[in-house]
Amino acid sequence: MSTLRDVVVTGIGLVSCAGEGVAAHLAALGAGAPARTDTESFAPYTVHPVAPLALDGQIPKKSDQRQMEPWQRLGVYAAGLALDSAGVKADADLKGRMHLVVACGGGERDTGVDGAILTGLREAADPGAYLNEHLLNDLRPTLFLAQLSNLLAGNIGIVHGVTGASRTFMGEEASGTDALRIAQARIASGQVDCMLVGGSYSAERPDVMVIHEMGGYLRARDFRPVFERGEPGEAGFILGSAAAFLVLEASEHATARGARALARLGPVASDLTRRRPGSTEASLSALWATTGLEAPDAVISAATGVQPVTVEEGAALARLAPGAAVTALGDVTGHTLETAAPLGAALAAALVSERGLGEVAITVVGHRRGEGVIRVMAA
Repeated sequence: MSTLRDVVVTGIGLVSCAGEGVAAHLAALGAGAPARTDTESFAPYTVHPVAPLALDGQIPKKSDQRQMEPWQRLGVYAAGLALDSAGVKADADLKGRMHLVVACGGGERDTGVDGAILTGLREAADPGAYLNEHLLNDLRPTLFLAQLSNLLAGNIGIVHGVTGASRTFMGEEASGTDALRIAQARIASGQVDCMLVGGSYSAERPDVMVIHEMGGYLRARDFRPVFERGEPGEAGFILGSAAAFLVLEASEHATARGARALARLGPVASDLTRRRPGSTEASLSALWATTGLEAPDAVISAATGVQPVTVEEGAALARLAPGAAVTALGDVTGHTLETAAPLGAALAAALVSERGLGEVAITVVGHRRGEGVIRVMAA
């Protein structure tokens, strides 16, 4: 039986309301509250907007910037930061062999066209025929292609030259967990030596506000710490725009090219329970044991603030990690859906490499479904 290889983090790319880079995010982690809050643009809902970025630093061509939507620009930018951090930005050969895994949702709707169609539909003599006609004629021919999530992977390949095999994961918070799980497992098993993995999310969009409000998941008030949203009327998440990418390598591959291992990524555990009373706590307990976690120095939780799952997660963490400080990602960046798992893993790697922690646990409990536990250790 072959021995599994150690998987190490050699590059980190982060952008959010906290700013860009490791230092800005560690400072935000210490502050325990989002650096930027917008209560006006989507009132009564709050959003945590991304910090201003000098896009030219990672996306040099204006034509590339123009053809991407905000969520794609965020992802491409963070991917470039990760490649810079790993010292591989100029290594065309390595980037040609590097595999890519992206977790993200779809792109933005053309809300002007959507509104016009819905308005006209009310008075249409034949609603079916009206809808077909206007969907065919009013939508830009490139609209659907521009929304495809795998175009983020394509743009990373175009802009940064990462041209190995690519995979795109969709499916809310669980997709980010599975992106890390698959990447870690493939490197550990010897299938590939180096991967770029991460995700991006743009929260500054009216369409996502509508989607999540229809499900009753948004908090229609200003910021309050995630684990303090348990009272009636307090529950729900506040969205944040962010992107996070990590360069993962087999330990011996990183050593051979002289790269510094920032942290070690253990096997990632994921689950999909039926949400019943107690199911979240039971799932996290089982996943915790699967990853080998015992007494982490810190816990980063992607808890959403949606109830009752957030209360259950808090109870589970109090029992599983009684001596560890627990930080909610939503208290630092806002909730970032598909990006939550890579964002948590990147912050954990930063804590290990910059603050000297020995082990950090990351929990990812989706607002509707999906649970995950990630273990990050000193290299």
